[in-house]
Amino acid sequence: MMLRISKLTDYAVALSVRLAQAGDGERQAGERHQSVRSLARATRIPEPTVRKVLKTLVKAGLVRSVRGAQGGYGLARPANEISVAEIIVAVEGPIGVTECTNEATAGLCELEGRCTVQGPWQQISAVIRAALSELNLADMVTDPDQTSEPPPVRLRLRGDERRPGPPPPLPFAETLS
Repeated sequence: MMLRISKLTDYAVALSVRLAQAGDGERQAGERHQSVRSLARATRIPEPTVRKVLKTLVKAGLVRSVRGAQGGYGLARPANEISVAEIIVAVEGPIGVTECTNEATAGLCELEGRCTVQGPWQQISAVIRAALSELNLADMVTDPDQTSEPPPVRLRLRGDERRPGPPPPLPFAETLS
């Protein structure tokens, strides 16, 4: 098993990055918005899927739609103000690796009241949410001619603010060895 995002979420990130490349959410005079057709061509995502994903992103307030001959789609805010977490939540809902760590599904697990690993899973989910919240669309825009390392994400688990160095192992790590 691996933790993964859905194909629609992957498409939503790809389309958002393409919109960021086209204008960073700040339209200049005479700058054209991106049409569904041009976005589909640029990303190689089928047009019906592009429409569906853009509708979701518009509803979430991440993308704006402009009607008319010069219309199309653009980011609703600058790329550096839109996090990857916002895009994931717009398409998939709240981020959580288990039912008990996702606010939309909390309480649905029959073991939740007596679970011994709920705390660590909540910690893991919080770290993932924080990493995805720190990464924004501007970070995702890459120059195809330039290969670079992804930006560093610096995270600490709760309670580690005073301790230097790497975070301590998770409480259940010793039971795995």
